[in-house]
Amino acid sequence: MSVQRRLNLGFAALFLLFVTFLVVQLVVGGRVRSDHDDAAARIVAARFANDRVLQQMTNAETGVRGFQLTGDRSFLEPYETGRSAAIAALDEVAEGTRDLEVRQILGQESAVVHAWLEEYAAPIVTSTGGPVADSAAAEDVVGQGKRMFDELRLVNEAVGQAIDAEMRGEDNDRASALRAVEIGTALLLLAILAVAYAVARTGRRQLLVPLGLLGGTIRRLAQGDRTARAQAAGAEELRSVVDALNDLASQTEDLLAAEKARAARAGLRQAVAAELQDLRAPDAAVHRIAELIGAAVGIRAGSFGAGTGTVHCELAIPGTGSVEVDWPAGTGELPEDLIHTLLAGGPGKMVIFDDGALGVTIGGDADCEPGFLRVRRTEAQAWTDAERRLLAGVAGAIERALRQLTLQYRQARLITELRMLDHRKDVFIQTVTHELRTPLTSILGYTEMLTEESGELSPLQKRSLSAIMRNAHRLHETIADLVLLDRPEAGSEVSSEPLDLGELATTVRTELENAARAKELSVTFDADECWVLGDRIQLQRALRKLMENAIKFTPSGGSVRCSLSADERSVSVAVTDTGIGIPAEDVPGLFTPFHRAGNAVDQAVQGPGLGLAIVRDIVSDHGGTITVQSVVGRGSTFTLTLPVVPAPVPESVPVG
Repeated sequence: MSVQRRLNLGFAALFLLFVTFLVVQLVVGGRVRSDHDDAAARIVAARFANDRVLQQMTNAETGVRGFQLTGDRSFLEPYETGRSAAIAALDEVAEGTRDLEVRQILGQESAVVHAWLEEYAAPIVTSTGGPVADSAAAEDVVGQGKRMFDELRLVNEAVGQAIDAEMRGEDNDRASALRAVEIGTALLLLAILAVAYAVARTGRRQLLVPLGLLGGTIRRLAQGDRTARAQAAGAEELRSVVDALNDLASQTEDLLAAEKARAARAGLRQAVAAELQDLRAPDAAVHRIAELIGAAVGIRAGSFGAGTGTVHCELAIPGTGSVEVDWPAGTGELPEDLIHTLLAGGPGKMVIFDDGALGVTIGGDADCEPGFLRVRRTEAQAWTDAERRLLAGVAGAIERALRQLTLQYRQARLITELRMLDHRKDVFIQTVTHELRTPLTSILGYTEMLTEESGELSPLQKRSLSAIMRNAHRLHETIADLVLLDRPEAGSEVSSEPLDLGELATTVRTELENAARAKELSVTFDADECWVLGDRIQLQRALRKLMENAIKFTPSGGSVRCSLSADERSVSVAVTDTGIGIPAEDVPGLFTPFHRAGNAVDQAVQGPGLGLAIVRDIVSDHGGTITVQSVVGRGSTFTLTLPVVPAPVPESVPVG
């Protein structure tokens, strides 16, 4: 039976016993006392009634004697009253007694009373004569009455004694009943105490003691004793709690062991990765890695018996080559067939050899040349799952580190090659620009000389010279752009002076007016006065590049708009066209030198792809930014933002 059922039954029994105790103590005891009080009152009333019988009969006898002596009938009034009262008192006595002996004696008293009244008093009362003469007959009558009254006294006294005996019997019955109630109450109290003791003992034995043991086990667990387990004792419910606690403790111990193993694996992986970060001495680094792995699986250098074993590790270090280490030193190299068997498994493959050794392949592809890790323990000890995961995790960490080193090695090589290419590019640009400027200057000079003698030239010759001049100037601008892009990226300094961008934009508009008119473009300028601090030539070049691109990439009949605006912090220049637009995939590389959008190439729009890169550099040198928004087929908007400066105050001219 479960402890809950036992306790429920115990408390139910306690409740019933307590209710019974209250019933016996209050109801039964009260009933006994009430019945005794009623009986005592009844018996006392009967006693008083019996006394009244004698008293009333005495009154009646006095009245009869007075009538006998005087013949005066007024003396009969006590007789009449006493007679009826005595008979009524006899009835009260009969009603107030339950004792058979009292009733029997009371019957004798009633007979004596009626005999005195009928045989003695009635003849006297009914006589009409005067006082009774003193004669022998009269004395006989008086003697008879006296004897009868004396008998009445004796019988009345006997009735009183019988009533007193009945009262004593009632008192004895009351005492017996109360004693029985007290005995029952005592028995009920004993039963309540016994049941309460049984409930308390059951609670202590089935609950408190096991709970104390359970609390001690929990405290031991809280103090770090992971092996603490509670003993299954007590009630079924507590045994289930104990089983659950033990299961929880076992699971917690397993989780902590797993976490400890995971932390050990993580620590070993971090230590191995740290060793691979410093490869100034590759042999020493790989030797320390082998030593760390051996210590992690319980192999100690220089030990005999338990804890002996070997670690063989071969790694392909990028930029160094293959490094093979045997730990402890002097254990000898592995046979080639074992190495071949190990490497044949493929990257990350774990192999268990006949001698109990555990091997893991590391790498084996273009990003990580093949290597291996082989660990053997001398004593016959099976590899646990945790140790397998440990070695597999270490091998994975080594492979990731080697791949990272390979990537870094390749990246370093690429950076070196790119620097060499960049240097060669700079030398090439410097050489090309220098070599092109000299002949280009001569071409421009001689072409200008020929153009000045236009009167002696035919129309065809004039058109040819014009084409030569136009292309020579274009080539000159391209060389200037190359020189501008080839300047150092950092530390570029610009000459600074307050400039009105509106004035610069108007100048650019005038310069490009013919080009826009040739393509029948609608050019709109909204150039308010906007002051910035910068280089006039460079900023004018940036505005010209933006406007030239807008005109170049806008078909005939389109429109170009240039608007300037300023606020408290910056000046914005927005150049909007209705040209061919820029594909979204070309926007990220738009400001890269020599980059051209795909649709511009497809539509054979000429240009070296240097303009926007130059604009970006100029704007960056002036502390500004440039952004673009474009939709293919609908046009583009380039927004140039520069820090604003206050308008300069004109200097006053002195008078006189």
